[in-house]
Amino acid sequence: MAIGNFDGVHLGHQAILRALTEQACAQNLTSAVLVFEPQPREWLDPDNAPARLTNLAEKTALIAACGVERIIVARFDEALRCLSAQAFANQLAKLNVKGLLIGDDFRFGQDRTGDGEFLRAQGFAVTHLDTVCDDPATLERVSSTRVRAYLQQGDLTAAARLLGRDYTITGTVLHGDKIGRTLNFPTANIALARIRPPLHGIYGVDVWTTDGAPLTDLAQDGQAGVAGFAPNSLFGAASVGTRPTVQGETWRLEVFFPQFKGDLYGRNLSVRFLHFLHGERNYNGLDALKAGIKQDVVDLLAWRETQIASMQPKH
Repeated sequence: MAIGNFDGVHLGHQAILRALTEQACAQNLTSAVLVFEPQPREWLDPDNAPARLTNLAEKTALIAACGVERIIVARFDEALRCLSAQAFANQLAKLNVKGLLIGDDFRFGQDRTGDGEFLRAQGFAVTHLDTVCDDPATLERVSSTRVRAYLQQGDLTAAARLLGRDYTITGTVLHGDKIGRTLNFPTANIALARIRPPLHGIYGVDVWTTDGAPLTDLAQDGQAGVAGFAPNSLFGAASVGTRPTVQGETWRLEVFFPQFKGDLYGRNLSVRFLHFLHGERNYNGLDALKAGIKQDVVDLLAWRETQIASMQPKH
C-alpha cells in the first residue's frame, strides 16, 4: 500500500505507483493506494487550502491507469484527524496491509507523529523511496506545490514537464446562467468538483468526450467547430475564474467553441490546457466584455494556426 494525497499524480507519484505495482506483483500481493477525501488541509482550513490539481474522480482514474488494483478512499473528518499513530497503524493491520511504500516526507497520525520507523516497529515492511527530481543539477523535487506554482504563473510547459502530460480538467457540462448566449458567445460550463482550481485566466484548449464519441457528432446546423489537436477533439477558448465583470463569486471553467453549435449538456468532457493567453480581466460593462472575448478568440485561433503550421513537414 501507498498512502497520500497524490494530488496531480505527477512524476514523483508515478514513481511511487510504479514501485508499488512492481513489488506487489513480485510478492503476489494486491497493490493498493489509500487517499483522503477531502484532502486534510481542505478540511482543516478550507479558505487557505492549496488549489486542487485533481478532483477525486480525476485522481482515482490516473492512479488506476498506473496499474494499481485497489483504491481506498478514507473520509477525512474529526474522527480521522484525532486518530493516534497507533490507532492508524491498527487500521492498516485490519486492512491486511503487509508492506508500505512511503516518500521521504511521509508522516501520519494525530500531530503527524507517525513515520516509517514507527511502522517498522509495528511489523510492517516499509520501503522508503528516494525523492524524484526533475533536474539533477538543482535537485528540485517534483511536487504538487511546484505544479500549482507553474500553473498559477501560466507556465503550462513547466507544469506538463512535472506531470508527464499536459494539465487537464475533466468534468460534466452543467447549466449555467446563460450570460454567454446574450453576448453571442455561448459556453460549456464544466463542473470543477473542487474548492478552486490552480488555473486562472484565458487559455487555448483541446476538448474531447471521455467516452470517445467525436464532438462533431453532436454538431447542429452544419457548425462542427474547429478541429483540435487530439483525435475527435475540438479547439476551444477557455476561461477559468470568478467572472468579475458580471459580479461572479464562484469559480467557473467555461469553454467557447468557435464555429460550433450543439447540445453538450450532461456530457463528460476533458479539457487539455495548451496555451495561456492572459489573466482574467474585469471589463467595464458587457459591451467591453463582448469585445474582449471576441479578441481573445481571434488571438487563440491565430495561435492555433501557428501551431498547425509548425507541425507541417518542411520541404
